[in-house]
Amino acid sequence: MKKINLPLTDDVINELKAGDSVLITGSMITGRDAAHKRLYELIEKGEELPVNIKGEVIYYVGPAPAKPGHAVGPAGPTSSYRMDKYTPALLDRGLKGMIGKGARNQEVIDSMIKNNVVYFAAIGGAAALISKSIKKVEVLAYEDLGTEAIYRFEVEDFPAIVAIDSHGNSVLAK
Repeated sequence: MKKINLPLTDDVINELKAGDSVLITGSMITGRDAAHKRLYELIEKGEELPVNIKGEVIYYVGPAPAKPGHAVGPAGPTSSYRMDKYTPALLDRGLKGMIGKGARNQEVIDSMIKNNVVYFAAIGGAAALISKSIKKVEVLAYEDLGTEAIYRFEVEDFPAIVAIDSHGNSVLAK
């Protein structure tokens, strides 16, 4: 089990290999389909994004409302393929890591290699367990999207697996 701290550096990204189990600590952003679509549309128009994604890791999640005494409710990963259309444009703007579940298309993998990016898989079905590693939550953009808004999560020992490393090696079935 490797412990890694965010933000990710190129050295850390280069050391991570497909299949590595990791515990992630630090600050990450979140976003799902609706937020990705809005970000992509801004990129297409040449407009500034509401969140600086350079150097960030994004977790594909729509967290459930928090119960008293918790930062967030269950927060399991969303199927990543739904973001594939938008991902290369975000990687070209400096996004360094993604967390989700499931396979990615070849265009995303090629863009990951080009931009030195890593894709982590979080465990589907473990939403309540994952939420225990999320210590603080803040809305950054698109509050009107509710659980699909872009949040900043402060996490401690967030469990994940390197699903696709920055060299394109993958543990996911094709």
